Amino acid sequence: MMPPSKPVFNPYLPLWEFVPDGEPHVFGDRLYVYGSHDIYGGAIYCEAPYTVWSAPLADLSDWTCHGVTYTGLEDPFNDTKKRRMFAPDLCEKNGKYYLYYGLDTADTISVAVADQPEGPFHFYGHVHYPDGTVWGKKPGEHKCFDPGIFVDDDGQVYLYSGFSTSFEVMERIRKKLPPEMLEGFSMTLDGSDVVRLGEDMLTIEEGPYPCLPGVENSAGTGFEGHEFFEASSMRKFNGRYYAIYSSVNGHELCYAMSDNPMSGFEYKGVLHSNGDFGLTEDGQPEFNYANNHGSAIELNDNYYIFGHRHTGRSQYQRQGVAEKLIMNPDGTFNQALMTSCGLNDGPLAAQGEFPASIACVLKGPKGAVKADEKTDYSLSPVILLEDGVSYVANCQEGSIVGYRYFQTDPQKRHVDLELDVRNLTNEPAIVEISFTPDGEAAAALEVEPTMCENLSEKRDSLNLEKSDPDCAQKGFQTVHTGLDLPEEAFALYFRVKKGGPIDLFGFKLS
Repeated sequence: MMPPSKPVFNPYLPLWEFVPDGEPHVFGDRLYVYGSHDIYGGAIYCEAPYTVWSAPLADLSDWTCHGVTYTGLEDPFNDTKKRRMFAPDLCEKNGKYYLYYGLDTADTISVAVADQPEGPFHFYGHVHYPDGTVWGKKPGEHKCFDPGIFVDDDGQVYLYSGFSTSFEVMERIRKKLPPEMLEGFSMTLDGSDVVRLGEDMLTIEEGPYPCLPGVENSAGTGFEGHEFFEASSMRKFNGRYYAIYSSVNGHELCYAMSDNPMSGFEYKGVLHSNGDFGLTEDGQPEFNYANNHGSAIELNDNYYIFGHRHTGRSQYQRQGVAEKLIMNPDGTFNQALMTSCGLNDGPLAAQGEFPASIACVLKGPKGAVKADEKTDYSLSPVILLEDGVSYVANCQEGSIVGYRYFQTDPQKRHVDLELDVRNLTNEPAIVEISFTPDGEAAAALEVEPTMCENLSEKRDSLNLEKSDPDCAQKGFQTVHTGLDLPEEAFALYFRVKKGGPIDLFGFKLS
């Protein structure tokens, strides 16, 4: 396999793109990702139509956008023509590509079909029983949500679905919904369901059966504390079935294993947390966290977990990330640590230019926060877009912005580090550079106030997302220092020791 043409970062798609809930699939010699589609500055989830991205397996840095592949306007249940489409999944059967999805608060699963994995897709039908009744429309049925579609080696097709949370979360959801959406909204606390589909990819031939437990029926199952919430996905590795899902904790993707695609699943652990919960020494998050959704896949003899991270000042600007997984001899996986290199198949070379927004550690003086429109972000670094440029904003005194991992060239251990930074205050700021979050500083940079007559010096009145384009281009400065790098693979942290807030745009090692 040829090396990638350029480094592969996290997020793996361009920093202006927001495709969460990623389901990775390989067709031919390309990796395709199917997901929801958020917009920057959006006020709610999934405001854009579906788009498909793909990359050659030989070069996972070379992503292609196939444009808008499905709008959902043909779906008869999209009566207003304004319904949003939530997390989809896709499978191939007999040369056709079937896309399974749900319309925002709908209780049903819709299907679109295409002749190529990248689409375009056209409405095909709704999943239904042999008598024609649409799944989810029978009285008392579970809410169909976040479909996961799986074709087994013998050609049998299985569909997984479910939305199952706690009473507290469900009540919060109810309060957010407009009255017209409350009718028929089902409360489910007992986990997910599975059905077996017929050859038409629509008709239920067996089931639904319970698959993974929820909070109501998890006692004694081993799922306690990590019960099923949403985001069903099924994968098969080495003859065993892996049910991947988002737990009631929201930020984590968990998995269970079985020898049967419809039953017998045993909880095995966490694959990914977009706050790195479970991997930090103090038990606190390292990145602004919230819901998570994705799946695992084998690529180029390695396993990866795909999930998403949260940017901006809400949960509605999510970006896909991927991390390498380590499979143990018994088939289980260890939880993956969030990194900046993801699909790079190893650390990034410690040379070249790096955008600040590939940070995998983002902590303010009071730590990382839950991504939510009600959260106080005044002390939190956040990833924003300004004039098409993604950057880390609002790095207050005590903030830590971190990047994992880099590999030193033994012949180039001493490098020059250049930092593109903006200081919109009246006082200089001091930025320390270290190889551990709280270790000894390896170097320090002084960042003078940025001079730009069109930018207000008063930070809390500045609308960064709509600043003057000409000023944005000259609104940052480059500071640099020499740096001796560790011999082994290392992480790099920028700590605001004094002053701020400042904005980080990128850095260069040369």
